[in-house]
Amino acid sequence: MARRLVALLALAPLALAAAGCGEGDPPPVDAACIASPAAIERALARAPAPVTLPSGTRLSECVAGARSDADLQNAGLVLTRAADHLADRAQRGDAGAALDLGYLVGAARRGAARTNGIHAELARRLESAARVLAGTRSAAVPGALERGLRAGRATG
Repeated sequence: MARRLVALLALAPLALAAAGCGEGDPPPVDAACIASPAAIERALARAPAPVTLPSGTRLSECVAGARSDADLQNAGLVLTRAADHLADRAQRGDAGAALDLGYLVGAARRGAARTNGIHAELARRLESAARVLAGTRSAAVPGALERGLRAGRATG
């Protein structure tokens, strides 16, 4: 009996490790979320209508679904590059890019709100890309940005 108990106790760490790799683990972030900044921008072309990636994933799910450090880093890299590119275009007066950027920021806020807080830093990074638009000379850009923010929070 004592030998069985010792054998069971010796196997406990292996059982716990195997349990950590089972059904309880969150699924990895959707590959469409980290495919490329260009893929994110193509999907945003539908904004302010609801935006989903080709896999059907919402942008907010890309943020909320990034549960591991690697997923969060990969999703953050792709989303911030898309945000920076959209901000560059919007600074030159492209109201469509401002709308898309607003949607992306709104969707990131929506996704971060459903997490334990670590994802808020990603949302803040995307928001910083939008802040550079404050000095834009185009009158259409701030309104487009705000419309995108509202739509992203609602359906992103």
